[in-house]
Amino acid sequence: MESLRQQILFLHLENPDLNSRTVAWALYDGARPADQLQMREGDEEKPPYESVLAAMRDGWFVMQIPQLPLYLRGMEHETGHLNYEYVLERKVKIDG
Repeated sequence: MESLRQQILFLHLENPDLNSRTVAWALYDGARPADQLQMREGDEEKPPYESVLAAMRDGWFVMQIPQLPLYLRGMEHETGHLNYEYVLERKVKIDG
């Protein structure tokens, strides 16, 4: 019997343009067996996709786009979380 499982991909981009370069990522794979690692983090040399548009062309759907940061006067150079995080999903068929 065939069923669908969800995969979630987080892509952090250089800027809000969907075609800008991926700088960090994480993949949660609900299609993998329970005894295998479900999450792949961005510690590899090359990201799974160069941009959000590249992921979309490969069948990923955008679930969430980032809220653009609000920079207050005097806080322009403060560091914090990565601002341009996109959340994507796709469903893959598995046998079982």
